Amino acid sequence: MNTFKIKYQGDLRTTATHLDSGSQISTDAPKDNHGLGETFSPTDMVCSSLASCILTIMAITVEKNDIDIKGTIANVKKTMVNNPRRIAKIEINLIFPKEYDSKTKTLLERAAHNCPVHHALSEMIEKNISFTYLS
Repeated sequence: MNTFKIKYQGDLRTTATHLDSGSQISTDAPKDNHGLGETFSPTDMVCSSLASCILTIMAITVEKNDIDIKGTIANVKKTMVNNPRRIAKIEINLIFPKEYDSKTKTLLERAAHNCPVHHALSEMIEKNISFTYLS
């Protein structure tokens, strides 16, 4: 079980510390919500968590077939709405550095929709995931 400590730094900023490793992540409120937007906002972290989780679960899924997806990029776009302020849509375009056979594509695409973060997010959040395979 992972445990974390989050400290409010003032000026709408926090620092999260991963207690097992000491690794830290800082957040800043976005410019459109009273912040300076100088680093990831908490809602940016939600979207980044989804993309990171997708990449990780896809890698786990295909590594047993000796397939490496190193170099795959996830471009992420977040759309916010008000009343209440929340994430309305997350768009992720996964760009693979090469082409894969249809079986591998099916495994990758199924894995992308089955990561733990994807399952944890509200159904009220529209999640659009697209796949681009370069040759």
